[in-house]
Amino acid sequence: MQSKFNETSAKRRSIYALGDNITISPDEIFDLVKTTVRNSPSAFNSQTVRAVVLFGKNSDKVWDIVEETLQNIVKDPTAFQKTKDKIATFRAGYGTILFLTDTKIVHQLEEQFPSYADNFKDWSEQALGGAQQAVWTALAEYNIGASLQHYNPLIDEAIHQAFDLPETWKLRAEMPFGSIEAPAGEKDYLDDEAVFKLIK
Repeated sequence: MQSKFNETSAKRRSIYALGDNITISPDEIFDLVKTTVRNSPSAFNSQTVRAVVLFGKNSDKVWDIVEETLQNIVKDPTAFQKTKDKIATFRAGYGTILFLTDTKIVHQLEEQFPSYADNFKDWSEQALGGAQQAVWTALAEYNIGASLQHYNPLIDEAIHQAFDLPETWKLRAEMPFGSIEAPAGEKDYLDDEAVFKLIK
C-alpha cells in the first residue's frame, strides 16, 4: 500500500554530517516548526511542548555550552577530542531546535485531575516525542537533515541563562539541523514477528 506519509517518514534519518547550505529562510523554518508542533497531539490538549529555534551565533552557543560543560566532565584528552569532534558536527549545521516541556502545565493537570496524576508526566513525554517526530519529518520533507541529542540535564542551567527561558520549561532534547552533507547509513529493522501482531 503506497503512502506519501510513509515515503516522507522514511527520509527522516539521523543525519550527522550537517552543513549550512540551506535556501529556506530562518523565518520559514520557524513557521514550519510552529505549525508542526501546534498540529501535534497532546493528552487533554495540554500543549505542554515548547520549542526554541536558534540560528547563527545563538545556535553555535548551544554547542559551545555543551562543549564547555563536557570539558569539565571528560578528563581524558583523547576521549574529549572525540567528544569535541562530534559536537563540531552539530555546530556545523544551519540551526538548532531546543525541545522543552512546560512543567507548570503538567503540575496543574496533576492537581486538576488527581485520578490521572501519575500519568501526566508520561503523557507530556508522549506529546514531546510526537512533536519531535513530526518536526523531524517536516524538515526531511524539505531535504533538511537533523538528529536528536540529549545533553540535558547537564546543560540545563546554562541553556536557561543563555536564552532567558522560563524556569518551568524543562529541557528535554536538542535537534541540530542543516543541509545533508553525507547520507545516513543503512538502517536495520527487527523481524516483523518480534514487533507486530495481526489479530483479525
